[in-house]
Amino acid sequence: MHILLTNDDGILAPGLAAMYRQLVTLGDVSVAAPDTAQSASAHAITVNAPLTASQVRVQNEFRGWSIGGRPADCVKLAVSDLVESRPDLVVAGVNDGANVSINVLYSGTVAAAAEGALLGIPSVAVSLEHGDELDFDGAARIARTLIKHMIDRCLTPGKLINVNIPSLKPGRPKGVRVVPQAVQIMDDHYVERDGPFGSRQFWLQGSFKEFGDDANTDLRSIVDGYVVITPLHVDLTDRTRLSELAEWDWPDVTGGR
Repeated sequence: MHILLTNDDGILAPGLAAMYRQLVTLGDVSVAAPDTAQSASAHAITVNAPLTASQVRVQNEFRGWSIGGRPADCVKLAVSDLVESRPDLVVAGVNDGANVSINVLYSGTVAAAAEGALLGIPSVAVSLEHGDELDFDGAARIARTLIKHMIDRCLTPGKLINVNIPSLKPGRPKGVRVVPQAVQIMDDHYVERDGPFGSRQFWLQGSFKEFGDDANTDLRSIVDGYVVITPLHVDLTDRTRLSELAEWDWPDVTGGR
């Protein structure tokens, strides 16, 4: 099995190295990751500038492609030009911080995995809830167990799975929950500071104030200490409203043509 490993925290991130150490027990691993941290870059890609790519050695453990672009760029370029054979699986992570609820929309980690899915490759995003101590090795071992189970059950080409692991305090994780994405929004606000030359700087701050009472969501489940598995797809169509909108009496926009 050929696995492409990527992330959004950058090629030198400890979560990437931890995930690599686990994935090499499952197959051949190629690495392509951003040269700098790209958190919250969502599914941005580079279209008006060239991408730079160079091979670097990380922690005397592996050589990987360091790419001057976004996480989705890394997957797209690696599959197209950098790796010798088409990957059988794309894994993004381990990310520093959970990607649950509406953070899925902003996440570069999820976007990297989604790019793999768009290319027809089964893909998994792996994130670890932020805490006082970040046990990336422990999170990677859990992720490896889950990914091995997915492989054994035959991953479907082009499918995307989002895995979130709770902070590994004593007694955690409590188990695994397969649940949908929550839709709670964050309590965001900006902190203003003085910038250079009289400019104003605004720093985004925010956190989830409400976690919801429904245990059947990714946000509530990770707060409760469970590993969360959520199948995602890139089709954003609200299919429940298609027929409703189709029945509206839409105005003539042809201008008499």
